[in-house]
Amino acid sequence: MIPEEKVREIAERVSILEVVSDYVQLRRAGANYVGLCPFHGEKTPSFNVNPAREIFHCFGCGEGGNAFSFVMKMEGVGFPEAVKLLARKAGIEIEERQLTPAERHAQDERQQFQRINELAEEYFRTVLLKEPAGQAARNYLKDRAVDETLAADYRLGFAPDRWDGLAKHLKAHGADLETAQKLGILRKGDNGWHDLFRNRLIFPIRDHKGRVIAFAGRVLDTSLPKYINSPESPLYHKSAVMFGLDMALPAIRTENSVIIVEGYFDHLALYRAGIRNVVATCGTALTTIHAGLIKRHAARVYTLFDSDAAGLKATFRSMELFLDQRMPAYVITLPSGDDPDSFLAKNPVEAFTACRDKARPIFDHFVRSLLVRIPPDSVDNKVRVIDEVIPRFKKIADPVERDLYEKEICRLLGITVHAFRKRQGGMQVTARDMPAGGQPPAHQGDRSQDTLLALLIRYPEARGEIRAFGVDNFFEGPHRQVAEAVLVSLDSNDDSSDVQNLLDRLEDPDQRRILSQVLVNDDHLADIDWRTVLANYKRNKEKRALHSIRDIAAQLAVLDPDSDAYRALLQQADALRTRKSKL
Repeated sequence: MIPEEKVREIAERVSILEVVSDYVQLRRAGANYVGLCPFHGEKTPSFNVNPAREIFHCFGCGEGGNAFSFVMKMEGVGFPEAVKLLARKAGIEIEERQLTPAERHAQDERQQFQRINELAEEYFRTVLLKEPAGQAARNYLKDRAVDETLAADYRLGFAPDRWDGLAKHLKAHGADLETAQKLGILRKGDNGWHDLFRNRLIFPIRDHKGRVIAFAGRVLDTSLPKYINSPESPLYHKSAVMFGLDMALPAIRTENSVIIVEGYFDHLALYRAGIRNVVATCGTALTTIHAGLIKRHAARVYTLFDSDAAGLKATFRSMELFLDQRMPAYVITLPSGDDPDSFLAKNPVEAFTACRDKARPIFDHFVRSLLVRIPPDSVDNKVRVIDEVIPRFKKIADPVERDLYEKEICRLLGITVHAFRKRQGGMQVTARDMPAGGQPPAHQGDRSQDTLLALLIRYPEARGEIRAFGVDNFFEGPHRQVAEAVLVSLDSNDDSSDVQNLLDRLEDPDQRRILSQVLVNDDHLADIDWRTVLANYKRNKEKRALHSIRDIAAQLAVLDPDSDAYRALLQQADALRTRKSKL
């Protein structure tokens, strides 16, 4: 532990102006110095340094602090490392206590681990660049448009199809093979030492300072497994490492955001296109440690995982982590069947940027994906959706955001806020909690159609009103066919009693049943106000049409605007609006 008095001495000796000037070009502006913020992208300087108070503050992104916090943010290190860095800058020695034998052994062993990884990286690079055994990998990279410069940025290598090529290389350079075994890159069998990676393209996995801590190997064909990674080791803990972080940190600071992808070639494709604020998971699910690491360096995060079931699962698992971290997260969606590599192979980088700019908030994406999987077309399905949503909804910390999402969820489901809150409190939700306006039961609809048909026959004025608004706006199915037949009959003979003869001319049994049922029992219409009946029917039909339009709007909200299903629903909604306007 560094003594407090030593920290104070360093703080007194270093100038925040000098510290920041190592990273940012500053110019004087009154009592302060200003420059472009290194933590977010901007064109107008909003980053201020106050030498008198030894503090900095950015009025654009809100970052602020002293020299120690500035170095921590810029270098991605903890407080003790920042103190040591500034101590060296100030020429101050920090006396460290004598290491115990166990601590010295651990330190020496870690240095050996690091040297072995460096030797392994050197071996894989040499094979790729110079040996005939690396020709297949060189051809593979050429086919995937990976040039020498890009391969050098990633320090790509190749493990030849030899049992003990790496083992012999390490031994020739004096490395202890037992120590190498602890890193998982060598294994010992009955026939001696053999390599973990054989006939695979090698991606070195580095920590945030660029030190090699593990390797990933990819096959050059379609054999399985496609990738194998170094196992957990004293240097490598996959739950705490993000591939490419060392390459991404400068861009992450500038953009103040990070894009997370699944694969190494996904990362490479974006990096090649000039998108540098990218990291990848190392063949594992995102963890709480990953989320915390990302939050240390960026203000918001974009996920770009596969669109298959596994990719969606990974996306929504990450959603819960970022909700816990209270970190804004968004989902970039590419066209179906595309990953970053295939998408950028046939599209300019601007097309990808457009996809990123259209990224939905991750919770919004979760809700809409859920509605595609569980259509809200019944009370049971709506309850299932609510039960899936509520545990995640409760993690939204911002009250305004919660309120907006609550309204949006209820709109998409066609439920009241009361019903949503009722379920959130653990109570049962039934059909009575859903808003009125749904389709009436079949027998109820038939009765209203029977009444309209009886009015059409009994009252000439009602007949004229129905003609004016259109038969198809009042009648459906066989009732419409009967109504049209009745109008034709009454056109030739205005005596309503003659409609009885129509029974003999109707061939369809359903149509005959409908007409006979109406004719046999219409005495109750003798004193009825037909105008009121027609007005009420038109008003109720308008409500049902509006409800149908809302249902369609909810379905449209979760569909791809370019899909056939979206266009079909849009036509259906337009048809309903046209019918509604005629009522």
